[in-house]
Amino acid sequence: QVQLVESGGGLVQAGGSLRLSCAASGSIFSINAMGWYRQAPGKQRELVAAITRDGNTNYADSVKGRFTIWRTNRMMSLQMDNLKPEDTAVYYCNADLRSGLTNQVWWGQGTQVTVSS
Repeated sequence: QVQLVESGGGLVQAGGSLRLSCAASGSIFSINAMGWYRQAPGKQRELVAAITRDGNTNYADSVKGRFTIWRTNRMMSLQMDNLKPEDTAVYYCNADLRSGLTNQVWWGQGTQVTVSS
């Protein structure tokens, strides 16, 4: 009923940049918040950045000043600058939304980001 499609992952050298995008589609009444999570091998999934309906943003300390999140309607993007090897992970789009009569949480398929030193 709801689909989150991610794009923009890839391989980049330390200090480089990538831009991730997530397109939400389907039966969506409203979006409460969207965000990006990441999971590195052997580690738990963690919140990278999030944005609420009113435009407030929240960043992990490790990416503050380097990453920027924004959303325009059903398209969310994450600009990633000055990438570091520790940023290497699978990045997942997340949406907290209302569909039909209920609040729901949906996840994208994930996109690999690899930063080489």
